[in-house]
Amino acid sequence: MTPRPSLVSVVVATNRARPFLAEALASVRAQTYAAVELVVVDDGSPEPADVAAAVASFPGAVLVRQPPSGVGVARNVGAARATGELLAFLDDDDRWHPERLAAQVAMLQASADAVACYCGMRTIDTDGAVLVEADQVAIADRTDVARRVTGIILPNLLVRTAAFHAVGGFHAGIRLAEDLDLVLRLAERGRFVFEPRALVDYRAHGQNTTARHRELTRSIDQVLRLHAWSARERGDHALEAALRESLRKNDRFAWWSAGRAARAAARERRPAAALGEIGWALRTAPGGLLDGVARRLRTRSDEPGGRS
Repeated sequence: MTPRPSLVSVVVATNRARPFLAEALASVRAQTYAAVELVVVDDGSPEPADVAAAVASFPGAVLVRQPPSGVGVARNVGAARATGELLAFLDDDDRWHPERLAAQVAMLQASADAVACYCGMRTIDTDGAVLVEADQVAIADRTDVARRVTGIILPNLLVRTAAFHAVGGFHAGIRLAEDLDLVLRLAERGRFVFEPRALVDYRAHGQNTTARHRELTRSIDQVLRLHAWSARERGDHALEAALRESLRKNDRFAWWSAGRAARAAARERRPAAALGEIGWALRTAPGGLLDGVARRLRTRSDEPGGRS
C-alpha cells in the first residue's frame, strides 16, 4: 500500500496585493507536488479586496484577515490554521521553481531525524532577472548554522510542523531577523538536510528588509547576542564560540552595507549622506572594517601565486 503523501501547508503573510503577490501564489499553484494547502494571512493590507481576489484563484485556500500585527505574528496565525505535517513560508514577493516542494519533501521523507530542509536560492530583481546565483552549501551540524556558513533563511526552508510548534514558532517581539531566531532554535532540535538545486527565487527590491540595513544589522546583533548568552548560561561553549563568530560576520555586513549605501549616495551627489553611512558603521561595528580587511588579505595569500 502506497503511503499517503505528506501534506505541505504553505503560509503567506502579506500586507499588500501588489506588485508581486499574484506571481508568488501562481508559483504555488504550479508545484508538481499535489498535497498542498494554502493559508494566506492578510496582515492589515489597505487593499483587502485585491488580496482576496488573488487568493480566490487557489482552490480551497484559507484567507485570514487581521489588524496589522507584524509578520512574525501573522505567520504564527497562519501556522496555527495549517493542518499539514510540513510547513513552508512564502514571502509575497518571492517565487518558487515548480519542483521546489517535491524535492524538499523527498529529502525530509528520506531523513526521519531531520527537522528541516533548505535548498538553493537565487536572488532576482523586480523584473525576475537573476542578480545572484544560488551559493548555498551543505552544513555539518548546528554550529555551522550558528556561524551562518551558508544562506538558510525562511524563503528556502521547509520545516516539520511539529518542530516549528515545539520551538514556539516566531518570536512576536522580533520584527527583523525573526527567521534567524527561528532557524537557530530549530537547529537545537535536529539536523538540517540540503537540496542543492536552486528552487527558490528571493526578490531584492527597494521595499523589502534588505534595503533597511541599519535596522537589519541591529536586529541580527540582538538575536545572536541573545542566543550566545543562552549558550553561555548552559555551558555550551562550542555553540557560543560559533555565535560569536557570527557576530563578527554581522559587523562585516554592517561595513559592507554601509559602503554600498555610501557609494550610492556619492553617485547621487549627497556627500553628507555618504559620510553618515560611514559614521554609522564606525559607531555600530568599529571592528568590522579591520576584520574584513584582514580576512580579504588572508584570502588573497591563500590563492595560487599569493604570498604565504
